[in-house]
Amino acid sequence: MENKNKQFELRGFSHVALVCSDMARTVDFYSRILGLPLIKTVDLPDGSGQHFFFDAGNGNSLAFFWFPDAPAAVPGISAPVSSPGFGEWLSAVSSLNHVSFEVPADKFPEYRAKLKAEGIKVGPIVNHDNSESQIALEMNDDVYVRSFYFQDPDGVLLEFSCWMREFTPEDVSHEPKTAADWRPRAIA
Repeated sequence: MENKNKQFELRGFSHVALVCSDMARTVDFYSRILGLPLIKTVDLPDGSGQHFFFDAGNGNSLAFFWFPDAPAAVPGISAPVSSPGFGEWLSAVSSLNHVSFEVPADKFPEYRAKLKAEGIKVGPIVNHDNSESQIALEMNDDVYVRSFYFQDPDGVLLEFSCWMREFTPEDVSHEPKTAADWRPRAIA
């Protein structure tokens, strides 16, 4: 199924920018553990922070800001508390819930083992399908993506995923919810 944007010629993401508490630790994690090359570093004017960019493949970048006076993260609001399978993964409206990196299906188990060998807490493999639970215990033709989740040193939820089939028009079958359906949680 080919879906073509008729409004704009978008070529993917230029970059997604997050905020970290320790740029050196972030560089170590994303470069050494995940292997993303650091491709651009910027010291912001007047000592207001830094902005670093990593090559995430296929012309896409993952970027981080470091601000000396940034507020601390609020797990469960600014980002999920933990990885799916390990607890609550709800996050607030306009927060970044997670970043998913596409990986080759044939490397999927190897990459999970490599992260575990580095001491990264890695969630279980999830076979996303269209069943009522939306998770298949075994691979089948309905599994559209396989994934597992983990977190960076600041608690940013990350995912390695691999698409298992092409989408068809039948994959778009749900009516979008509206603000009338929203039940915001009060902040404790």
